[in-house]
Amino acid sequence: MKLSVQERHKGKKNKMEKKRIILASGSPRRKELLLQIGIVPEIIVSHVEEKITSDEPSGVVMSLAEQKAVDVAEDMPEGAVVLGSDTVVAADGKILGKPKSHEEAYEMIKRLAGRSHQVYTGVCIVKKGTAGEKDTVVSFYDETDVNVSTMTEAEIREYADSEEPMDKAGSYAVQGFFARYIEGLKGSYANVMGLPVHLVYQKLKELGAV
Repeated sequence: MKLSVQERHKGKKNKMEKKRIILASGSPRRKELLLQIGIVPEIIVSHVEEKITSDEPSGVVMSLAEQKAVDVAEDMPEGAVVLGSDTVVAADGKILGKPKSHEEAYEMIKRLAGRSHQVYTGVCIVKKGTAGEKDTVVSFYDETDVNVSTMTEAEIREYADSEEPMDKAGSYAVQGFFARYIEGLKGSYANVMGLPVHLVYQKLKELGAV
């Protein structure tokens, strides 16, 4: 008996949904990206006190991702897989995190307008050991170059005064209203949203988690 394409896809999706994969983040964008590739994560937000242990953007995001993943993994049962992630925007090597005010968002957007910058996302996957085995910890990062068009003073102010920048690294959402100012990018679009899903999927496959 042959299965239709729809039935085969449904079977594959159900198989992936049975895997217990925990996302140590409350980011709706990261959850959305995992759902897009057929992974339905449990959400357990890490409340670890984050410590910066590197001056390099790649080192910062990998360290913070690992802190989150390890924190949540401590209370997980054998065989569970925990995924932690962190994203920063960097311009001239200077890290731009999430703005604390609209004025700070304005300063960040002004810095990014009319030039290119980099987006770094670090990921840490912890697979809990079974039968007395040690946990497996895999850390990696991805980098994407983003080109922003020239913006007028009014455009910068209008965007900075909106609510969209307030919970975003670098004060913008590539998938939101700010898309009108994105001239192009080199690398993963999903990475700019907060999770390089192509790399995540490959690592999960290597760990036997999907």
